[in-house]
Amino acid sequence: MPGFPAVWLRHNCPCPDCRDPVTGQRLVAISDIPIDVVAAVTDADDGSIEVVFTPDGHRAVFGRGWLAAHALPDDGSSLDGSAGNPDPRTEDGKRLWRAADLDVAGLPGAGWPDYVVDDAVRERCLDAVARLGFALLRGVPAEPGMVTRVAETFGFVRETNYGRLFDVRVVADPANLAFTSLQIPPHTDNPYRDPVPTLQLLHCLRDAAVGGETGLVDGFAAASALRAEDPWSFRLLTTTAWPFAYADKETELRSVQPLISLTPAGRIAGVRLNNRSMEPLRCPPREAEAAYAAYRRWDALLARPEFRLTFRLTPGDCLIFDNTRILHARTAFRAAGPSAPSAGGERHLQGCYADIDGLLSTLAVLRRACR
Repeated sequence: MPGFPAVWLRHNCPCPDCRDPVTGQRLVAISDIPIDVVAAVTDADDGSIEVVFTPDGHRAVFGRGWLAAHALPDDGSSLDGSAGNPDPRTEDGKRLWRAADLDVAGLPGAGWPDYVVDDAVRERCLDAVARLGFALLRGVPAEPGMVTRVAETFGFVRETNYGRLFDVRVVADPANLAFTSLQIPPHTDNPYRDPVPTLQLLHCLRDAAVGGETGLVDGFAAASALRAEDPWSFRLLTTTAWPFAYADKETELRSVQPLISLTPAGRIAGVRLNNRSMEPLRCPPREAEAAYAAYRRWDALLARPEFRLTFRLTPGDCLIFDNTRILHARTAFRAAGPSAPSAGGERHLQGCYADIDGLLSTLAVLRRACR
């Protein structure tokens, strides 16, 4: 059949000898297909396509609609398959944005009561996480533990050394600067893990009297801008593996990854940045100097006001965002009342991690139901 190699058709044969009728999973292995397979195609009376393969004589029947939905690109542009199978996790499946593209008064998301009972509302919110990188649920009861309840509406909580959930508030002896009232620049969480948690949730239980605003940066949009403005720095950040580490009394984690990751076809697939957790770069001095220059350029670009969306989380707000794409930040804050210590604060968020494959699975099922 024009446009479909014989081996492709044979490998995707839908007959019960090739695919289990119950699970739909493939039974035939590539080694079971003759290396010299040839396909003879005819039009069936019912409008389907009949294919007979030689030398084994196997017969397959394909629906025209199915073949049309799986048509192969004919430009030969992609050896990794990305042209015909666009990955929704890469820049090609996203809507890239800058701060001016979004209305702070109407951020993507919904009220919790509607989200819980209305599949169409939930689909819209999860689609926002998939395409824009985040969604904001308002009116989630400001009660401890509710953040995991939100995660369970689309997937599974990913437990880490921080526990099933974690508290983001000022503590006396912090193991992480997140547990202080200091300003935190744009970053991704847990870059010292491999794989990193791909989703993060932050649920506001109490907000600070002064400060503590949340900032979000679309890392894919920023990386795309860097690629256009400074290809040299972009190339270095995608090819230089940088070490990240975290250690406390019970944990020691380490990962070595580029700050910007690409697919084999060169499309942006992830960002990883946390200045607090970066370890010394080990490479020849001239390479290290060049890498730091590229990192400085990246850091300056991420700090541009045009890229940072700033808003305030109030009690009951729960932010869901893609930790492989969205960098989040926080302004410094202080506690309420004239007698409160300037270094402390009442601001209290609870967070947890989850994985985006669970969210995308739930989204796909909701889309089937909402058709």
